[in-house]
Amino acid sequence: MKGVFEISGNSRYDDLITERYHFPSNYLAVAKQIEGDWILYRETRVAGGRMAYVATAFVEQIDPDEADPTHYYARVRDYLPFDGIVPYRDKDGRFAERFLREMASPGDAGRTLRGKSLRTIDNDDFVAIVNQGLAETLDPDNRIRLELDERHIDDVTANLLEHAPGERRIEQILVNKKIRAASFRNRVLDAYDSTCAVTGLRIINGGGKAEAQAAHIWSVADGGPDVVPNGVALSATAHWLFDRHLISFDENHCLLVSHNKVPSELLQLFPPSGQKIRLPTDRRDHPHPDFVARHRARFAGL
Repeated sequence: MKGVFEISGNSRYDDLITERYHFPSNYLAVAKQIEGDWILYRETRVAGGRMAYVATAFVEQIDPDEADPTHYYARVRDYLPFDGIVPYRDKDGRFAERFLREMASPGDAGRTLRGKSLRTIDNDDFVAIVNQGLAETLDPDNRIRLELDERHIDDVTANLLEHAPGERRIEQILVNKKIRAASFRNRVLDAYDSTCAVTGLRIINGGGKAEAQAAHIWSVADGGPDVVPNGVALSATAHWLFDRHLISFDENHCLLVSHNKVPSELLQLFPPSGQKIRLPTDRRDHPHPDFVARHRARFAGL
């Protein structure tokens, strides 16, 4: 059964929402219903939260907190942030979740949500929220820009993109590598204004496609999440070198170059080693220090 996990900016719990969600034992029965299915993360209004659904993830298992017998962990995988937030109530006042729509008075929402930080959600509501959250990625007008056009996808992905929304289709979309990559590309390139962080070049080709690519700092194959702080916009050449740990960044986001391994003709494309890379305007989108440190350790070990 699908569910909703609420998150806030000043949580006292041991959450790392790309990997785990920490909760007290009074929610265990609900969590067990959701185990083995998908959830939505919804921000509350606490600490400036947006009262909106912001991401989805799959709950693999529920584990006890060995340090505190009164708490448990929901272990999650395939965390995927939305292209844009989905308000829990639309402009017409309609709630996204059925149990809120069924209230006698919309003003009772705050009271109704008390004690429901973990809750189940109807499949139809889950599908509608995810479709809205991934609207940019799934928009046919963005196929070329996000490399979801016929030149870049397989038949399975093409079939998913062409069929009408539904529970099974959404579940397949959420684990489809091409669609996840497109969502990641969309969010990273938006954060970096489609500009290579290393060269500073911004080239937009036919169909609105940027020359810059979305590179993972900590690779997905090694466990890295599909989040903007684990991404950086790079030109094709810089991306190739970055994936091979021949260039990296220091703790101040300054460029590091393996001069003895990078061909001299490629060095001419880049600014001097030690120059700060171009960063997103929003500091929340800056490369996360832990992810950069992982990449830099591989760079230093070559």
